[in-house]
Amino acid sequence: MACAPGPDPLGGGIGDQRPKWDSKLQYLLSCVGFAVGLGNLWRFPYLCQSHGGGAFLIPYFIALVLEGIPLFHVELAIGQRLRRGSVGAWMAISPYLGGVGLGGLSVSFLISLYYNMVLTWVLWYLLNSFQQPLPWGACPLDVNHTGFVEECQATSTVSYFWYRQTLNVTAAIEDSGSVQWRLLACLAACWAVVYLCIIRGIESTGKAIYFTASFPYLVLTIFLVRGLTLPGAVEGLIYLFTPNMHTLQNPRVWLDAATQIVFSLSLAIGGHIAFASYNLPRNDCEKDALTIALINSMTSLYASIAVFSVLGFKAAKDHGRCLDGNILSLINEFDFPEHSISRDDYATVLTHLNSTQPERVARLYLETCHLQDFLDKSASGTGLAFIVFTEAILHMPGSPVWAVLLFSMLFTLGLSTMFGNMEGIITPLLDMGVLPRWVPKEVLTGAACLACFLSATCFTLQSGSYWLEVFDSHVASLNLILFAFFEVVGVAYVYGLDRFCDDIEWMTGRRPGLYWRVTWKVISPLLLLTIFVAYFALLTQTPLSYRAWNPQDEQFPSKQEKSYPGWVWAVCVLLSLLPALWVPGVALVQLLAQRRRKQQDTGLELQDITPWCPPCSRRHDLRFRGPWDSTSPPTPLSSRSACHQHRRPGSRSEALGLTRVGY
Repeated sequence: MACAPGPDPLGGGIGDQRPKWDSKLQYLLSCVGFAVGLGNLWRFPYLCQSHGGGAFLIPYFIALVLEGIPLFHVELAIGQRLRRGSVGAWMAISPYLGGVGLGGLSVSFLISLYYNMVLTWVLWYLLNSFQQPLPWGACPLDVNHTGFVEECQATSTVSYFWYRQTLNVTAAIEDSGSVQWRLLACLAACWAVVYLCIIRGIESTGKAIYFTASFPYLVLTIFLVRGLTLPGAVEGLIYLFTPNMHTLQNPRVWLDAATQIVFSLSLAIGGHIAFASYNLPRNDCEKDALTIALINSMTSLYASIAVFSVLGFKAAKDHGRCLDGNILSLINEFDFPEHSISRDDYATVLTHLNSTQPERVARLYLETCHLQDFLDKSASGTGLAFIVFTEAILHMPGSPVWAVLLFSMLFTLGLSTMFGNMEGIITPLLDMGVLPRWVPKEVLTGAACLACFLSATCFTLQSGSYWLEVFDSHVASLNLILFAFFEVVGVAYVYGLDRFCDDIEWMTGRRPGLYWRVTWKVISPLLLLTIFVAYFALLTQTPLSYRAWNPQDEQFPSKQEKSYPGWVWAVCVLLSLLPALWVPGVALVQLLAQRRRKQQDTGLELQDITPWCPPCSRRHDLRFRGPWDSTSPPTPLSSRSACHQHRRPGSRSEALGLTRVGY
């Protein structure tokens, strides 16, 4: 980066030829759409609920202030000042840091593979939502049409539709199964939509982002209003935000809060650097970093309220069905009149019967019905979207309408994130000149989307959901934390904090204050390094296993816990380490190249100062026999005189200028 105020740092007018955002709103919506993704909707509420409710917000906001916002500011600043993608930006800061950009590009590619597969599942559910009743609302008939499918009866209708009718999942990851053609068609459709939206870069995504970034907030607000009117919503919100301060003593809570910030803001992937590179150089990137980071966190809280209002409603429904089943058992056993026991009177009646006729009550095997137990059945990820939420929608009037709204929101939410993922791939490729300049950008974009589609077909196998879990668990975790560490260290120590502050002052008109300088220099690097070490230790202590859907298992419908086979372990290790190897690999290549250049420069300098030997009619070191050749060592002479092979006794070598001085 150029620290002196002046023209575009790339020089040569290249920055003037770079596309620009049509408006500041378009840029902000693109960054918000990239940062706010499916994780805000189905991971943050789960973490908040499972880590002490409102108490989790304490480490979350501490990590946001000390880690998330400072690093986010770094990415926006270097992208805007250098006006390059991630690879070009880090190569410009230091050639030794080029691996950070290439590693981010690799992670962005791998994330795009499985992230768009999640959108494939969402699209499949969306297409199945335009019918009444919803297909996951009842078990299908068996082959003889004399009853329902046994597997469906053993579990729930929503679980059967997800695992059997959507995934058709196998019982083990090593059993690949066949390609599910309906999912392959949906995958092709998703990549076609992505390609059409990003075909011309920010010129096309900038138009689509107005809808894809704003529509999820509209639907989320509709769900929030509807959810707050449902029975059990208040109990769900109380359960979510009731703080349990004792959980803060668990280091895992702080670790999850810190890693959630990195993943939620989509840091270290390269998408934000690419988006910022299309900004005007004088844009206020500091204000943008604060605005986008706060919007992202507030969206997570907003989504949590909407999600747990609906989950509270589902828990209340399940609690009511549990009470109704026990009441029916009591009525049949003790011959009570029908509807003689209400839900409110159930506890009183059961206490009375336990004290008067405990033997008869014990024979009934009544279920334990506590609302807290149903609220404890939390879920995250695909389990929340495709099982818990779909079941809650079944109990809502006009369920197909709510299903269409839900999966439309999820699709647009994920689509805007895909824009940033693909921009983190295509922009560096364009900057590196992978294709000649006369090749249209649409060709490179199409080639990237086609490569991603072909690579992602493995997720359409019957074992695809297991492989998606492998990718999701190992691709981003360690790699992004490591890249984030090198980013802040590269700016603060390699490039120089003072020079970086000079650049920001030139762009924003304000020099970064003490908060920015302390976090960049000390706090953020130490925090990221601590997170990396702790997360690595946690992964090494956690057994590599997965939960398989196996109808033949004795514990079914509970999932069967299985260990990964050895070759899958190897894949997990490769996914965790290969992207990170770009950092030392590129640094080593640059080091070797620099040494080679020094040797070549030294040889040229020696050639320039080597004297001319008239008898030989060429230049060579006059102390050695034969001409100078840098590739083969010369043969030294014992004589101290010049050009021994042409020296005659009494020759006037000094007069001819054949004596080397300085050896």
